[in-house]
Amino acid sequence: MFPDTFPNRQRGAGLPVALFVITVLALIVVSMAQQQESAGAAVGQQILSQRAFYAAESGAQVAVTEALDGGSCGSVTGTVNYTQAALAGCNASLSCSSVQADIDGDSTLESVYTLVSVGQCGSGTEAASRTVEVRVR
Repeated sequence: MFPDTFPNRQRGAGLPVALFVITVLALIVVSMAQQQESAGAAVGQQILSQRAFYAAESGAQVAVTEALDGGSCGSVTGTVNYTQAALAGCNASLSCSSVQADIDGDSTLESVYTLVSVGQCGSGTEAASRTVEVRVR
């Protein structure tokens, strides 16, 4: 009940323990914030990558239609720019090459088209590009 009158006997670890706990908690909060930020950036890049894939896929479908309807690689346009909301800001660069081959084994040569579509979305460091290659006859 009597307070200790000798100050040299009083020892306390409260302040160092409190500082240690505060420091550890601050480090945990900072690392969680950095992890959340990097996860958000990864999700954004994944969405951009998916959009680039769909731009390339749509471009390949356009190229197939143009090559088969036109009957030659000359009818395939070079670039498709998208204005629809889902692919706004994306484009697809198309290229075509053809070879003559006997596919059916009846000595009649048929045209085989190799169509390459490169879909691109975004710009700068936040850009994504995907390539789709299709062969049709």
